[in-house]
Formats: sequence, C-alpha cells, structure tokens
Amino acid sequence: MSTGVSTSTDKIIVDKSRGHRNKAVSKAVRQTRERLQSGHASSSAFDRDVLQMYVTAVLQGAAIMPLFVIIVAALGTYFAEDASLLFWALLTLTCHTANILLARHARTKEITAEAARRWRNLLLAGQFLIGCCWAVFALQDCAACEPSSFTLYKGATLLIALSVTTMSNFMLTPAVLVGFAPAVVALAARSGLSRDILELSLAGVFTVTVVFFNYISDRLFQFSLKILSFQSEKDDLIAELEVAKSMSDEARRRAEEANLAKSRFLASMSHELRTPLNAILGFSEVMSAEVMGPLANPTYKEYAGDIHRSGQHLLDLINEILDLSRIEAGKYELSEEAVSLLDITEDCIGMVQLRARAKNITIHDQVERQLPAIWADEKSMRQVVLNLLSNAVKFTPQGGEINVKVGWTAGGGQYISIRDNGPGIPEDEIPVVLSAFGQGSIAIKSAEQGTGLGLPIVQAILAKHDGQFILKSRLREGTEVIAILPAKRVLQSIPAVEQARPVAKKRRSFA
Repeated sequence: MSTGVSTSTDKIIVDKSRGHRNKAVSKAVRQTRERLQSGHASSSAFDRDVLQMYVTAVLQGAAIMPLFVIIVAALGTYFAEDASLLFWALLTLTCHTANILLARHARTKEITAEAARRWRNLLLAGQFLIGCCWAVFALQDCAACEPSSFTLYKGATLLIALSVTTMSNFMLTPAVLVGFAPAVVALAARSGLSRDILELSLAGVFTVTVVFFNYISDRLFQFSLKILSFQSEKDDLIAELEVAKSMSDEARRRAEEANLAKSRFLASMSHELRTPLNAILGFSEVMSAEVMGPLANPTYKEYAGDIHRSGQHLLDLINEILDLSRIEAGKYELSEEAVSLLDITEDCIGMVQLRARAKNITIHDQVERQLPAIWADEKSMRQVVLNLLSNAVKFTPQGGEINVKVGWTAGGGQYISIRDNGPGIPEDEIPVVLSAFGQGSIAIKSAEQGTGLGLPIVQAILAKHDGQFILKSRLREGTEVIAILPAKRVLQSIPAVEQARPVAKKRRSFA
C-alpha cells in the first residue's frame, strides 16, 4: 500500500551525499587540535606578524626622530659655533629617510614566511646605518665649548636617542644593540685615546645603558610574542568552536531527518500492521467461540485461541512502540479532566483479576476512600496503573501476593503503590529495566517476552503530569513501584459561592 509520502522526500531523508562535508570538517578539527596541543608557538612562527607590527610602528613615528635630530643639530651649532653638526644632521636625516622608504616598501610587499628573514636583515641594516650616524655624533668635538658641558650634551642626546629607538623598535630584535653598537665603539675608542675621566664615564654609562635597554627591548618583544600566541590560540579556539557547531548542526539535522523517517515508518507500519491484525483477531475470535458452528477437531479450536492471543500480544507491542514514539517526538498530548485515582485503580484491579486468579495470586488493596479527584488524563493514568499491575501479576509466582495502596503523599499529592513478592530485580539491573527496550535477566528467563517499554512509558506519562516514578526492589524479596502525582494536580473541594441577595434601600425621612 502507498502511504502518500513521495519517494523524492524519502530519498532526501536517507541521502548520504553530504559525507564529504564531514570529512572536511574532521580534517579542520584535527589540524586545529594539533596546533592547540603543540603549546605556545616560537618566535619564528610569528616573523611575518612581528615585521608588520615593526613597519607600522616605524611609519607611525617617522617624524619623531627627524625632529629630534634637527633640534640637536640646531642647539649644537648655536653653542659650538661650528657647522659640522649640520653635516651630521644631513647625513642622519638621509639615512633615516632611506630607512622609512625601506619600511614603506616592505608594507606594500606581501611578506611571506620565506622572505621574512631577508626583510628582517634589511631592516636591521637600516638601523645599523642610523647607528653609524650616532657614532659620528659621538666623535664630535667642540673647541669653543667647555669639555664637560659638551660631554654632558652628547651623553644626554645619546640617551634620549636610545630611549626613543628602544620604544619604537623593540619589535625588531636586536635593533637596539645593532643600532647603538657603533656609538658604543666610538665612545670607547675616544675615551681610550683621550683618557679623560668624563669621556670614560660617558662610555661606561652609555654601554651599560645600551645593555639594559636591550634587555628591556627583549622583554617587551617576548611579551608581544605571548600576546600574539594567545591571540592565535583564541582564533584557533574560535575556529574549533565554529567547526564543532557546524558538526553539531549537521548531526542534529541528520538526527531530525532520521527521526522524521522513523516517524513516517511507524505511522506507515501502524496502518499496514493493524489492518491485517484486526482481521486476524476478529476471525480467530469467531473461530475460537465457534460462532459459525462447532469445529470438527478440538485442536483447531485450541489453535484458534492461540492465534487470537498471539495477535493480541502483537497488537499490544505495536501500540506500546507507537506510544513511546509519540512521547519521544513530543506529540503525546494529554486530554486532562477531573478523574478519580481510586476509581481507576479499582477498575484496573478488576481487569487483571482474572489473570491473577489463574496463578492463584491474591491482590490486597489498602486505599483511602475520601480522596478528592485529580486533574489528569484518564486514559494515560489508566495505562500507568494497568502496566504496573500487569507487571506485578506477570512476575509474581504461583500463590503469591500483591499489595496495592492509594493515598496521600506528605506534600499533599496522591500516590499509588504496588508491591509484589516476586523474584525482585538486582540493583545493577534497575537502570536497565527503566530504559527503553531494557529487560532484566530474571524477566528474560522467567516471564513472557515483551518489548521492555512498559516502565519507560509509565515514567514518560508521569513526567507529562509533573509526577514522579519510584522503583524499589531487592533480589528474592520482591519489587515495589510508586507513581506519585503532585499536589497541584489534586482538586480540592471548595464550597460554592453563594450569590448575595439584593438588599432594598431604605428611605430616610427627615423631619
């Protein structure tokens, strides 16, 4: 039979052509995790980023050093009355301009990982040229000035230049050491030749300062590398989260499609299986009851009864599977009304009484007769009580007892408790029994086979009613199951509100 579902839609549901996406996603996740598990990257991994940051810093502060050089040359020329510092300033500005042009050229080029080392050497060479200019400045002399004053002037100028260079060039290590090594050599040579205490002091102080500032520059560089490493890790984590989200969305889509296919299959099977089953049940019941006349062979009557019982059992299994499918799909709707838990329990006891008598089982009931009604789905609650009673009868041995209690809970709700003296359930098998299609070892060996959906359906129905299900069992002592409904489901009896009678207004008379 046709179910009215297009084959094209079903083809989409089971389509596996998207498998290549999962392969690409898995590869991206694997690469990202390898990067994250490798720890902090070395400085070589960020050569390109470091050079870009250095070039940006040089271009942004391009006007600072020329302005400083012009001020130094103007002051020196004014006090020394010598034009030699102007030639030094022209040389220094030329080298600085060449360094700026080199940086601008580096910014316009795409620096690859292979070319990073070559660009780094070129930029260090530019710093070395500027350092040579500062060495020329360190060798300057002033015949018209007091020696101590001019030495102090040169020392202050070199220290300021060292500070500015350190702050702007720390991303190009060791730019500070390369840039001021010529000045250190020049001061050391000058002080060695003159043997002047001021020159020696200047050379010593400046050398120590260069070493210290180089250390500061290296620390700033390492700190910047850590920031870049953390930024890279953050980007990798974001990428992995995006990939994981993509995989989750894909898995959810496939799960939804699989669930849709399952729902369509169950809907189709419920129609396809119930139609012949109803015919089997009907005709087998007619044959076993000999409605059309007695059967010639008594064995045929027995076979007809077996067919009817097997068909009814199969129909019950189908109904349980469909109930659980609707519950899982969130399409199990409650038709709530005021019902009596006591009346439902008594009806269900009557329905299982015949099977209990066949096994010589005694059912004792202990109920509170004045229980108010509850707001629940009668069909669902009847299914809950009937499933629990049927399980108790099924697992209680010949001549056993079943105790049924209905009453109040401590919180103002209502409960039904069913206790049998059957074989019980091992403690480690209780989670298995409460799961869908789960059956304990004793149930498999000693009882008629079922789907293992009875207790999961009971739990789901009680959860829909905001209730609670409790199972207590000990091996060879029996099992007790308790279904609890909350206090908000109990309908308390409230007296009707009497309508107020109209009171005639009295006229007041005034004398």
